[in-house]
Amino acid sequence: MQASIDAVRVAGTPQGPVPVVVLAIESEDDVVPIFIGFEEATSIARGLEAEDIGRPLTHDLLLDVMEELGSRIDRVVINEIEAREDGRGGTYIADLHLETPRGETVIDARPSDSLALAARTNAPIEVTDEVFADGRDDSEKFADLEDIRNVSGEL
Repeated sequence: MQASIDAVRVAGTPQGPVPVVVLAIESEDDVVPIFIGFEEATSIARGLEAEDIGRPLTHDLLLDVMEELGSRIDRVVINEIEAREDGRGGTYIADLHLETPRGETVIDARPSDSLALAARTNAPIEVTDEVFADGRDDSEKFADLEDIRNVSGEL
């Protein structure tokens, strides 16, 4: 299923504020929310803004190294949710598909890192049917949450 980064927001939880990247799924009303850390959320938001801040941050550096070695990101696939023992939520798993001078290669990567790279390159994002079925949620729950840029101040 084709997806795109709809927003990077901050949800209030009993444990405090938690960033969430909201993936919109093509032809679906529901979204796939992935709760991540503040650093990762800020990096994704920076990538979406495509603003050059001078020296490269970690994701910019990784992208520069890949490109210098003749590789490019073909796509990001969010392909699994590892269930927690208590049955609530889970850990998302992603693959980063690269075109390299030696052919295609697939690298296991955190979804937050993969999405930060996709935001910088406009690489397609895919979500498997199983991930959508297990992770989907009502988009209205996330529509009024605060944007990460308003919470973390100046990116």
